Amino acid sequence: MRGKALVSTVSLILVVGVIVGVVAVVNIKKDNNHSATANVKAVQNICQNAEDQKLCRETLIPAKGSPDDPKAYFKTAIEAATNSIIKALNMSDKLSVEHGNKDPGIKMALDDCRDLMQYSIANLQSSADLVNNNDILTVHYRTDDFKNWLTSTIACQQTCMDGFDTDGEKKVQELLQSNGLDDMGKLTGMTLDIVASFAKILESFNLNLKVNPSNNRRLLNVEVDKEGFPTWFSAADRKLLRKFGKGGHRRGSIGMAANAVVAQDGSGTHKTIADAIAAVPKKSSARFVIYVKAGIYNENVIVPNDVYNVLMYGDGPTRTIVTGHKNFAAGTKTMNTATFAAVGNGFIAKSIGFENTAGWAGHQAVALRVQSDMSAFFDCAIHGYQDSLYLQSDRQFYRNCEISGTVDFIFGTSTSLIQNSKIIVRRPGPKQFNTVTADGSTQKTMISGIVIQNCEIVPENELFPVRFQVRSYLGRPWKAYSRTVIMESTIGDFIQPDGWAPWSGNSYLNTLYYAEYNNRGPGAALDRRVRWKGYRGAISRAEANQFTADVFLKGGATGSSDWLRVTGIPYQLSFTTA
Repeated sequence: MRGKALVSTVSLILVVGVIVGVVAVVNIKKDNNHSATANVKAVQNICQNAEDQKLCRETLIPAKGSPDDPKAYFKTAIEAATNSIIKALNMSDKLSVEHGNKDPGIKMALDDCRDLMQYSIANLQSSADLVNNNDILTVHYRTDDFKNWLTSTIACQQTCMDGFDTDGEKKVQELLQSNGLDDMGKLTGMTLDIVASFAKILESFNLNLKVNPSNNRRLLNVEVDKEGFPTWFSAADRKLLRKFGKGGHRRGSIGMAANAVVAQDGSGTHKTIADAIAAVPKKSSARFVIYVKAGIYNENVIVPNDVYNVLMYGDGPTRTIVTGHKNFAAGTKTMNTATFAAVGNGFIAKSIGFENTAGWAGHQAVALRVQSDMSAFFDCAIHGYQDSLYLQSDRQFYRNCEISGTVDFIFGTSTSLIQNSKIIVRRPGPKQFNTVTADGSTQKTMISGIVIQNCEIVPENELFPVRFQVRSYLGRPWKAYSRTVIMESTIGDFIQPDGWAPWSGNSYLNTLYYAEYNNRGPGAALDRRVRWKGYRGAISRAEANQFTADVFLKGGATGSSDWLRVTGIPYQLSFTTA
């Protein structure tokens, strides 16, 4: 009996165990089904404003983490975009080995792509760090940074593609596109679409965003003192920038303490600007000041991606001049024609001239190329013909500058504001016409564009006598979502009455954004302007406000234009006229 009782007891335990197991399995399935349903619903909410919703859903469905945590989906999107860049980068190395020695054009294009993709990986790493290392509220308040990094990455992908020109180069381009480069653009664009809808997405997760904006700096652990400098600035840096902002750096003055002095006669620490740049500590947050004495410096200079916060000043744009003549007609890719290229973030230039002397016959010939985020230029001259100023990517500010050229001479895919400057249109070559701007925005949600505020747009002396025989326009759309705004500026009579030129037939005329606000001068009349769908004509003050410095150049840890204060350069945050 005892044995039977034992067997019965064991049987009962086994039966109960089976029942418990079945219930547990059922509950797990229910939990999994609930989680999967919640995940699908969350992805649908996140992807509803993406241009490619199918790609968005396919990318985000495998997201790991709680379906109630929106950060999990942003992490997945960033990771997918990063993997596509790594794939394209590996392919570019492979193609360089296979084709680099056969054609110098292919080698240059692939080298440029490699640099651009490495820059893009750094941008996406910054995006990943933002999401991984902060709460969702902090990420929300830094969406301007987030959007900038993604916009810059899309610009890099497009620049890479544009570098392949000949039939032979196009074949290599196709291999690169099918092995990561196309995915890089699509996945980054998709991520930008969902970041652009950040507030709506968070609301769909029932997250409370009603936080007093005045507390942003406290939430972000970023404090700004009464002079507008971040509190983490050193006393020496504050003193330096305070002096910079109050004119202690006027032409001919070396009152500013410089870390390096460039002088051709050997009286400084370096004889070339390139040598001074090479002496800057890598990835340093400290401001490094380079004083370039008067002289004509015939050299091609790059401030590399790992050199931050360089402040370079000279003795005036007509006395301290960096000059070069590399050009597309002579076989150099546009990106590499630049006489001076600022890539490392936080670059500031004051009282220096940058020029490319290739002339109209050289076609694309860049004087200054800027890929430096939160960069600023004051009292500088940028002179060339076609493609003089390459606003390649990221946030840029120009004040009291002189910019001259002919075809698309202010171009790129950055978020750039040119304020209180003189824009000089030159006499082009035979059968050429002038276009002041050519913005390269390729996607609606990109934050890029060119804004010209309170400037003079005038013809040079050589153009003046024939200004009515040479066609001159405010701009033309380089890419599908080209965005350009001319506001509070004086426009000369030489600008064509229709104002803007098409790029190629009817391409992009419906998707571009061109607008004018409160301009003056004989060329500012709007009655005969183009009638394109994308041309907004005279916009209202409320609409124009989004292109003022305080709104358009948002960024930095505070999510505002505070980074302009740190440059020490004069600026107008709002409108210049009542």
